[in-house]
Amino acid sequence: MKNTLMKYWLCQILGWGGWMVWNLAFVFFFTFTPDFYFKGERKIYFLLGLLVQFVWFILATHSLRAVLKKIRWIEFPTNKIIVVFVVGVLATGLVGYYGARFTVQATGASLSQYEKREGKKIAIEMEKKQGLTGDYYAHFNQPIKDSTNYKKALRIKMNTGWYRDSKGGWKYQNFLGGRFWWDLAFSFILVALWLSIYIVWHYLLRNQKAELDKLELEKTVKELELKTIKSHINPHFIFNSLNSIRALVEENPGRARTAITELSNILRSSLHMEKMETVSLERELNIVKDYLALEQMRFEERLKVNFDIQESTLDSPVPPMMLQTLVENAIKHGISKRIEGGIINIISTFKEDTLVILVQNSGRIEADGNEGFGLASTRNRLKILYGDKAGFVVSNLDDDMVQAKIVLPAYK
Repeated sequence: MKNTLMKYWLCQILGWGGWMVWNLAFVFFFTFTPDFYFKGERKIYFLLGLLVQFVWFILATHSLRAVLKKIRWIEFPTNKIIVVFVVGVLATGLVGYYGARFTVQATGASLSQYEKREGKKIAIEMEKKQGLTGDYYAHFNQPIKDSTNYKKALRIKMNTGWYRDSKGGWKYQNFLGGRFWWDLAFSFILVALWLSIYIVWHYLLRNQKAELDKLELEKTVKELELKTIKSHINPHFIFNSLNSIRALVEENPGRARTAITELSNILRSSLHMEKMETVSLERELNIVKDYLALEQMRFEERLKVNFDIQESTLDSPVPPMMLQTLVENAIKHGISKRIEGGIINIISTFKEDTLVILVQNSGRIEADGNEGFGLASTRNRLKILYGDKAGFVVSNLDDDMVQAKIVLPAYK
């Protein structure tokens, strides 16, 4: 919040300060007589006028910002925002313009008042130099009677704005009346530009925040989904392993103790992996080897395992327990249903820019269209972690072999 407020005030000062610099540059480079503004006392009045406008427009736009925040304009529909824009520009432009104007007049810092005073002095001097004496002014509106005096008096009036009325009193006629409307219109333009930038900036911030909130929500949902999937994987695996150990307790206690040691190694590894999104393929293979060692105690010679692992793939990141789930699925739906058992081949290799992992097992996919939890969870995890960059296909290689193929982005 503090950082945002600092940025706001920095933009205010730089923005309106830049407008002051533009005024100075315009007078200096684009007027025919820059010395007219940058000479003597006139320079002081000119700079004071710019400074007063700078302060007043900052105050006016800051007040507009406070009102906009109070009415929560960003929640308005488009038609109401247009109304707020028009009313805001008119009100703020008037406050800035007249506030600055009344301030310089009240403090005597008005450049126009200074020029008016100086103009009267010049008019009096011109009157003396041109020898206008007597009651020449009485016939000012009747030039035919005295054309010479008329031309001299008119020259004074056109140069200074000052002239004598029929009674001899000095009067002032402002020939720059149209400048008032230009100055006021320019004030509206400046405020409109300020408000446009303010509105666009806040719309961009709101859209950016909405996008970040959306990404944060998606991340949270993915984390919850992953935790849910993992919480199903581990109990499922433990249940099957305990059943295997139970079958060995009476038949071969020695093997049962070995099996318990293998299971404890797997559980210890899975507990560490619970907090990880990915682990190295080498670490995942170690769990699979422990699991297969446990299953081979139950299946004995009915289970044959072959590893064909490309050494360069061992450091590749993969989702934890994913490969173990596929191997477990191969044993449950393939090897265990065959009296003669079968073979499991585990293969990993790089293919172009992808890591390919294959789990092949004896058996055949039944054409009932149902997908077990192990395969469904693997498919969901890959979608959550990699989106469309990963692939997972289970198919029959031939009449007696099933293959589960995982394709992941390669990180060599």
